Amino acid sequence: MKTTDQWNFIATWKMSLEGVRRASRVLGEGQSLERAVVEAVKTVEDEVAYCSVGYGGLPNRNGEVELDAAYMDGDTLKAGGVMAVRDIKNPVEVACRLSKYERNCFLAGEGAMTFARRHRFALRNMLTPEAAERFKTAKIEKDLLERQEAYDGHDTVCVIGRDAGGSMACGVSTSGLFLKHPGRVGDSPIIGSGFYADSGVGAAAATGVGEDIMRGCLSYAVVGRMACGCPVQEACENVLADHTAKLRRIGRSCGSMSVIAMDREGRVGAATNLELFPFAVGNMAGECHTVAAKQTDGRIEIFEPDEEEWKKYEVD
Repeated sequence: MKTTDQWNFIATWKMSLEGVRRASRVLGEGQSLERAVVEAVKTVEDEVAYCSVGYGGLPNRNGEVELDAAYMDGDTLKAGGVMAVRDIKNPVEVACRLSKYERNCFLAGEGAMTFARRHRFALRNMLTPEAAERFKTAKIEKDLLERQEAYDGHDTVCVIGRDAGGSMACGVSTSGLFLKHPGRVGDSPIIGSGFYADSGVGAAAATGVGEDIMRGCLSYAVVGRMACGCPVQEACENVLADHTAKLRRIGRSCGSMSVIAMDREGRVGAATNLELFPFAVGNMAGECHTVAAKQTDGRIEIFEPDEEEWKKYEVD
């Protein structure tokens, strides 16, 4: 993949590839960008194999699956989100509906769930037998809440989209950290931290340990760099490097953090502090595939792993 290539979608992790394919078809059929982005996120929410998003997500300390999601329209800067909700089949749909409002567009807990029920969004028990068994056998240590990490190889699904007219949007969804404190909210549904979209500039989204990502408002920071003329890949790398350096200067350790971004021309970028961070790209022509960001001597390399490289990466 060349840095000059133009795409319609970029999304976090290998698990998002099918969602990107679906979004590309939806957009290619003439449907809206909003519909395409939401369908991409829903594809991951509905896949039980992924324990970090939607159905099949791992529970909190009470054994309940609490979900967060958000959506942002880059044309209007309107955004919506839900936090710490239970039993909502596709939280991203509720977040998208909330983005239509001028006020009361970010809702949490019972208030968000009441809104979803009132507007007849699909409900289901999101705790799978596999997730319940994993909770039952988990060892809950006293200090676990202070040293939790994001999932190895997949975490929040973040989808950034751009249509032929240059409109941009972003959708995200997650079940958060396994065994998190009930009510805990990470960066994902927080505008500017987990996501940000501005059609006149570009869009960015983040995945990893939410508390560390929020301390740098990484998504807004990346878009801000692009607004100042910084190329998208450089913006991703510089923002993550600067934030990591700042955390270390003040004596904080860094959890896993990765960012993806797309500029207004459809060029994409990514950066990570992981050894390997996969993400998916796609366009309306049907070209969709998975690439990766890799750290090499302190620099980020974007490349297409071969079969042997993927064999070393046994997640998703």
